Amino acid sequence: MRKLYYEDCHMTRFTAAVTSCEETEKGWLVTLDATAFYPEGGGQACDLGTLNGIAVLDVQERGEEVLHLCEKPLSVGSQAEGVIDWQRRFDLMQQHTGEHILSGLIHAAYGYHNTGFHVGADVMEVDFSGPIAPEALLELEKKANEAVWKDIPIECRIPDPEELKTVTYRTKRELAWPVRIVRIPGYDTCACCGVHVARTGEVGMIKILSAVKFRGGIRLEMVCGRRAYEYMTAVYEQNRQVSQTFSAKILETGEAARKINDALSEEKFQSAGLKRQILWAEAEKLSGRKNVLHFMEGLDGGDLRFLGDRLVQVCNGVSAVFSGSDEAGYGFCLVSQNEDVSPLCKDMLEALGGRGGGKAGFKQGSVRASREAIEGFFRERLE
Repeated sequence: MRKLYYEDCHMTRFTAAVTSCEETEKGWLVTLDATAFYPEGGGQACDLGTLNGIAVLDVQERGEEVLHLCEKPLSVGSQAEGVIDWQRRFDLMQQHTGEHILSGLIHAAYGYHNTGFHVGADVMEVDFSGPIAPEALLELEKKANEAVWKDIPIECRIPDPEELKTVTYRTKRELAWPVRIVRIPGYDTCACCGVHVARTGEVGMIKILSAVKFRGGIRLEMVCGRRAYEYMTAVYEQNRQVSQTFSAKILETGEAARKINDALSEEKFQSAGLKRQILWAEAEKLSGRKNVLHFMEGLDGGDLRFLGDRLVQVCNGVSAVFSGSDEAGYGFCLVSQNEDVSPLCKDMLEALGGRGGGKAGFKQGSVRASREAIEGFFRERLE
């Protein structure tokens, strides 16, 4: 069977004879005497398209055969016109060739192997066997794009057994002949069964999006070609909106954001100080009382602790402070200078439903009850 996808990576239409058609639970498995449909393999997804207008749902390789999973059957012996989903094919070729360029540069610089490769719907993940510093990744990305700009012809072929012995190529393990070699002169020579663009210029652009530690090495998220263009266009649009919001130039939004963040931090610091003054004054209003049940809106956990700590100093008995709403529940703080509030807290949580913890004279948590229920619980306990 002729593998037309190796003969011409830009072939989008072809005609071939149907050699078999087998019904399965998922559709009909069709084989041809020649195909331009690339089967899934080597980390690259399969081609999709049509055969005589019938949708090709999946393409897999079984031995020397390529199996086309079709939506409907085709007659054995008939001629089938195949049409490749070119946008999908070209996208996958851009991603795969871009990965080869970067992997070749990393292997040359560090000796690392590509230990994982997957082209997803949005981004491509590539794993390497060792760590790479962020500044080094920037330089590698630049060099990878320089390879694209040079528009280098890509060589894909299977050397004869004797010649193969003389070829130095990137591989994680020794391979038996036949071995298909993909060579990007000056950048990479690798054993690969995937489909690639004809020249590096077709990759368009290579962009690394993220890098994280992974199994002692590093995992990169990256995009190439149309994906890189669409990603950068989306980033530009987001940055344009940010520049308008901050009244800053497109290339100065980072500094504008830092200034806004510093200003917000200062405002937050001043606001926190004012809030503490309000809480201090609120505690002074309750000064001298024995037992206190107090509700106050808009307090977070830190505010409740602050107010509770202050009430311990100015009240003589048990102080119970709540903040929240009937719909969302209430945060609470139970404090006392002289009593262990643990039994009271336990009874309250059982009666009102909630959780909390702390030390003998200080308990904090939340309850799922209404204000009326809370007041009812404390009515007799904090007389």
